[in-house]
Amino acid sequence: MTRLVHDFDIIISGRSFVGHAQAVALVDALGPDFRIALLDRTSATVGAALDGAVDQHGNAYPQGGRAFAISAGSQRMLEVLGLWSEVRDEAHPVRKIVLTDSELGAGVRRHVMSYDNTLDDHAPASFILQSDILEAALRRRVGMLQAAGAVTVINDASPKSIATDAFSTTTTLNDGTEIKAPLAIAADGRRSQLRKLVGIKLTSWSHNQIGIVTQVRHSRPHDGRAIQHFLPSGPFAILPLPGERSCVTWSEAADNAQRILAMTDAEFLEEVKLRFGAELGVLELVGPRQSWPLETHVARSFVADRLALVGDAARGVHPIAGQGLNLGLRDVAALTEVVAEAVRVGLDPGAGDTLAAYQQWRRFDSVISTTAFDGLNRLFSNDGVLLRAARDAGMGLLDRMPWAKQQLVNTAAGMSGDVPKLLRGEAV
Repeated sequence: MTRLVHDFDIIISGRSFVGHAQAVALVDALGPDFRIALLDRTSATVGAALDGAVDQHGNAYPQGGRAFAISAGSQRMLEVLGLWSEVRDEAHPVRKIVLTDSELGAGVRRHVMSYDNTLDDHAPASFILQSDILEAALRRRVGMLQAAGAVTVINDASPKSIATDAFSTTTTLNDGTEIKAPLAIAADGRRSQLRKLVGIKLTSWSHNQIGIVTQVRHSRPHDGRAIQHFLPSGPFAILPLPGERSCVTWSEAADNAQRILAMTDAEFLEEVKLRFGAELGVLELVGPRQSWPLETHVARSFVADRLALVGDAARGVHPIAGQGLNLGLRDVAALTEVVAEAVRVGLDPGAGDTLAAYQQWRRFDSVISTTAFDGLNRLFSNDGVLLRAARDAGMGLLDRMPWAKQQLVNTAAGMSGDVPKLLRGEAV
């Protein structure tokens, strides 16, 4: 028998990084009386364990290998939302970026471009932050909002059907529960169930690569340098973390990646060393290895009747530029702004005009980003002698153009184009 739950103002499907951030941003903009349902596929027990994973005083947390590049725009957004102070001490600024292009077995990685990673005001353009720490901070904040009554977390919940009328959308969950709201937001990842239920199709393709992530400690200081080695099978990134550690993220041809992932820790470390180079001295593994198949996709629409897509539900990009989370947070900032503007003048947050404004703001940028990152990966995951010579010549030319490099930094920092208020450091 169907069990009806009280109506909400917004339903968010997915306790992803972006789903959490969306809930926090909406409450921050519209106040604690704005009622949000947050659907979580995991159980309450699992959620409680994750909520307590990290504390800001440096106590133990699960050691995951993954880390995010947090752009300056995303950092400003987290600061406005009161979250940056919780993670700041574990976020390492990226002060310099170095790019190399060489064969796998090269004894020396030849630098083809390098630049200071700072904005015009000399602030860092990005930070590297371990994903566990950001997740725990977001979960703690949502827990506080739940205790205050602004957010209702529904565990063990996955959408099974969705129906829309002139005033609301009704989502039926796997246990028969029905929840209603003027607007639903799909923040439930690359395999978004809400996106499938409303029939939004994807344009997608596989890179025939697997992403591999781990963490290493090195005997020499990284001095805040992020290094990107372009290798024949894919980019290999070294991202600086506190404590003379680095997160290693690399894209490997799928068949070779399976061989590497099956290795012992000692053998796996040798594969890391082969790609890493000798600049940072002796290496040791300090985190587990993680992996996932690399795909690119973009939704053919970011909206449907009373539904908006954010984060990986809207688009998934190649990790070559480390922009996946930043694009998702840009979605959150833009959607929060258009929804808040509508609500404050008494308009329907799920109305067609509101959602059209969001789609116009975000979809074109997403299509450009997915295409650009895919093109970069194809350009640099290639061992052709002539192609390498051409791209190295192009990068060498760019390396002698300070204004062009500064524009690259500003773009990656989220400071170019039509920037939402939260990414400019302004409250909505």
